[in-house]
Amino acid sequence: MSKNSKHKLKRFTLEEHLLEFKYCLMKVVFSFIIITIITFQFSWDIFYLLSKPLSKLSEGEGNFHFIYTKLTEGFMTELKISFISSLFLCSPIFFYQLYKFLEPGLYKKEKKVIMPYIFFPPMLFLIGVLLVYFVVMPITWRFFISFQDINPKHGIPIILEAKISEYIDLIVELFIGFGLAFQLPILLVMLTKLKIINHHQLKKFRRYSIVLIFILAAILTPPDVISQVILALPLVLLYEISIILCKRVK
Repeated sequence: MSKNSKHKLKRFTLEEHLLEFKYCLMKVVFSFIIITIITFQFSWDIFYLLSKPLSKLSEGEGNFHFIYTKLTEGFMTELKISFISSLFLCSPIFFYQLYKFLEPGLYKKEKKVIMPYIFFPPMLFLIGVLLVYFVVMPITWRFFISFQDINPKHGIPIILEAKISEYIDLIVELFIGFGLAFQLPILLVMLTKLKIINHHQLKKFRRYSIVLIFILAAILTPPDVISQVILALPLVLLYEISIILCKRVK
């Protein structure tokens, strides 16, 4: 008798499965509502935290400030910040509840297999977000601010007056782009587990993959070479790590 067969699985009826799914979903929704209420109280604190990379670079560049051009823009931006922050903070709860829902139907060995796919995606996404905040944003913002001309020769100054909604939209695009791109090892290991690819194929198509990575980086980042390279280089490293991981996958 195998070790897996000794581990008795809990048997549920369809109704019990749906009821368990309902409880897990309610926990996620309830957590999201509570966290949204909390983050709404700190929306502008979060905005000022996100604006630090730009405001630091703008010191000495004139009277820098953000603007909004619609009556509802300030409120809607506050809601957007709260909603997106809550989604980010709720992601670990979502993945944990997903695991708790699947756990009763898994053998002990299967739990070990599925755990990396549950817990590593949020961690990799967070690494991508931190890379954006501490590296990409300062470098990219410096490039965009370079188009300012506070004391022009022709007497017409060119000054940045960033809209709060557009600024948040750009940051969210960067966060999502980098966060999803950093899921590359998870995706490749999963495809290897499903026997769709193997580490030999990854090695064989390494050159083409690097070209595709740079194309992807160009799509996911603002139109400047520096931020594209900043995304592409970690992805190339993650691709190499993925080859090693896929080699160990049985």
